Amino acid sequence: MKYNPLGTTGVLVSEICLGTMTFGGDGYWKAMGELQQDAVNDIVKTAVDHGVNFIDTANVYSFGQSETLLGQSLKSLGLSRNELFIATKVRGRMGEGKNQVGLGRLQIMQQLEDSLQRLQLDHVDLYQIHGFDPMTPLEETMRGLEDVVRSGKVRYIGCSNLAAWQVMKANGIAEKNGWTKFVSTQNYYSIAGRDLENEIVPMVQDQQMGILPWSPLAGGFLSGKYTRTNKPADGSRRLNFDFPPVDQEHAYDIIEAMESIAQAHGVSVARIALAWVLAKPAVTSVIIGAKNTDQLVDNISAVDLSLTTEQLTQLDEVSQKPKPYPQWMIERQGRDRLGPSLFAAQPAVSGTK
Repeated sequence: MKYNPLGTTGVLVSEICLGTMTFGGDGYWKAMGELQQDAVNDIVKTAVDHGVNFIDTANVYSFGQSETLLGQSLKSLGLSRNELFIATKVRGRMGEGKNQVGLGRLQIMQQLEDSLQRLQLDHVDLYQIHGFDPMTPLEETMRGLEDVVRSGKVRYIGCSNLAAWQVMKANGIAEKNGWTKFVSTQNYYSIAGRDLENEIVPMVQDQQMGILPWSPLAGGFLSGKYTRTNKPADGSRRLNFDFPPVDQEHAYDIIEAMESIAQAHGVSVARIALAWVLAKPAVTSVIIGAKNTDQLVDNISAVDLSLTTEQLTQLDEVSQKPKPYPQWMIERQGRDRLGPSLFAAQPAVSGTK
C-alpha cells in the first residue's frame, strides 16, 4: 500500500480508501449492499490489515446506518483513532423536517453533531459537502464549514460532485475571508466515465487538491461479470439501480480490452479497471466498497499491479471519447506553445503522485 499526500495538508492517506455505502441497506440503499455489524467488522478489519488508513462514509448512506455501523466497528475492533483518517459528508435529506437537508450553517452544524454521535467520535478528519445546494449561497456554506472547523470537530473540508467553477468560487470565498478551503474533491471517475478529465483534473492539479474517485468500477459494470454476451439480467443492481449511468456499448469495448490484459497478468478485470485509475497522477485515493472480504481483497490487490506503458496507452485509447468544447479548442490552440497534448505536457504538481 502506498500513501499519498492529501493536497497540501501534509496528511498521508492510503491510495485505497474504504467506502461504506454497502453498510446498512435501508431503503433504496439496499441495492448497494446490506452489510450488518459482523460483516462490517470483517470488512473494516480486512481493509485496515491491508494497510488502508482512510475510511469514507456519509450521513445519508442508509440514512445514518452506515455511520452507526462504522462507528461501532471502530470501537469493537479497538482500532487506534490516531492511525485512521475518517471522512463523512453532509447535504442529503436526513428527515422529513423542512431544515433536514441542504448546506446552510444550521444544517451543517446539526448534521455534524448527529454524524459524530453515530460515529462515536469527537471529530472527523474530513467533512465533505455531498453536492451543490442551489438554494443556499456558497458564502453561507463556507462560513458554516469554517465554524465547524474552528469548533475543533472537523480537521479539513472537502467537496463532492461539484463543477470546477463551483469549487473555485467556494475556495475563492474562503480565501477572501481567511476561512478554510476545500482540500479535496470526490468525483465519479472510472475508465468508462472520464468526464472529470475535462475540467476537474486540470483544476485539481493547478490548485494542488486531492481527487478521491468514487465508483471506479462504474457501479459494478466493470467488475468483469458483464460482457456483450452476458449483459445485466433481471434482478441485477445495474437494472434495479442504474447508477452511475454508463454508455454500455462503449464500456463493452473497454471491457474486451481489459479482459485480454487481465489474462496476461492472471488477474480479474476489476483489478485492471482499478489499476488504471490508480495510475492517474492526479488521483490521491480511490474509494472502493465491497459486499464481502474476498471482493475487498481482490480490489485492494490492484495496488500491487503495474500496467505497462503499452497497456495503459491501449486502455487510454479504447476508453477515450471526443473532447467537448472548449477543451478541444484549448488543446488545439495550445499546440504551438506546449506541444501536441496540452494536458500531457503539463507537469504534475506537488501533492499528487
